[in-house]
Amino acid sequence: MTLRAVLPRLALGLAITAVALWLVIHRDRLDPTSMEVTIRSLGLWAPMGHVALFGLGSVLFVPGALFGVAGGALFGPLWGTAFNLAGATLGATLAFLGARYIGADWVRARAGRRLERLVVGVESEGWRFVAFVRLVPLFPFNLVNYALGLTRIPLAHYVLASLVCMAPGTLAYAWLGHAGREALAGNAAAIRYGLMALGLLAAIGFLPRLVRRLRTSAPLQWVEVDELARRLEDGGVAVIDVRGADEFTGPLGHIADAKNLPVGDLPDRLIEIRALSARPVVLVCRTDKRSASASALLRDAGFRDLRVLRGGMEQWNRSGLPVADCGPPAGPPGMAP
Repeated sequence: MTLRAVLPRLALGLAITAVALWLVIHRDRLDPTSMEVTIRSLGLWAPMGHVALFGLGSVLFVPGALFGVAGGALFGPLWGTAFNLAGATLGATLAFLGARYIGADWVRARAGRRLERLVVGVESEGWRFVAFVRLVPLFPFNLVNYALGLTRIPLAHYVLASLVCMAPGTLAYAWLGHAGREALAGNAAAIRYGLMALGLLAAIGFLPRLVRRLRTSAPLQWVEVDELARRLEDGGVAVIDVRGADEFTGPLGHIADAKNLPVGDLPDRLIEIRALSARPVVLVCRTDKRSASASALLRDAGFRDLRVLRGGMEQWNRSGLPVADCGPPAGPPGMAP
């Protein structure tokens, strides 16, 4: 990263640190009532300045929690939520547009493998995937703003999904800031405010586990060998064989036109799989255990129209269906299932 790119972030970080140190040193002189009067005397400039700083901070990778708590402390839980949400949406939009039209190469280098998963998710689910990553903090907020700019999602869908689904977390941080302000004022209700905010944050933090459980509990979609043979004649499915290359060309052979993508390589080849998923995808292995694991992995990455061949290539061979590259007879047992 160049010095020119680092300086704005460094300057903003130093400014925030200086303000925080000043507040710590002068905490005994802080009077919430006088602070509120001072803020109100600024009129429209106070919320406008907060929104602008929040947006700039998001672009420069400053943690949004700092601005979220500050907004609640300065403007109260309701207006604080509104101004925080405006600032977060502004920053998310600026980062999105910057990645789409200016800094695509920089974003690709910084996002790495996470970008591939985001692109596949957006291509599969559109705005619903944006809503998912906003509600479930599996990806860093500031980085995901840039990464989503490299997808083909329309700007309006991105902004609307972000605005709506960032609201719960924004409300929680605003309540937390409001609770801190009330505690300084000696308000006994501050504890209740703080517990409400922490409860909402805990609920948001629980979402990843809940969503993962719902996805993994979804029943596998199976396809029998005779049905797959019929659908292959019509060209209505794509077949991905998740065995290793040695098994793919080994004694059991493989289904003609099947794509060999070993299960361990799937996380690195999501874009390639996405190109195949214009049709329903059937996953195949020796039996059906590895293909079932592959199905769970791909569902978690955003793929939906997946089937697992029941019994795998062993059942395909037992049914006498044609195979390609059938090698010498099988050796001693011990091959992975």
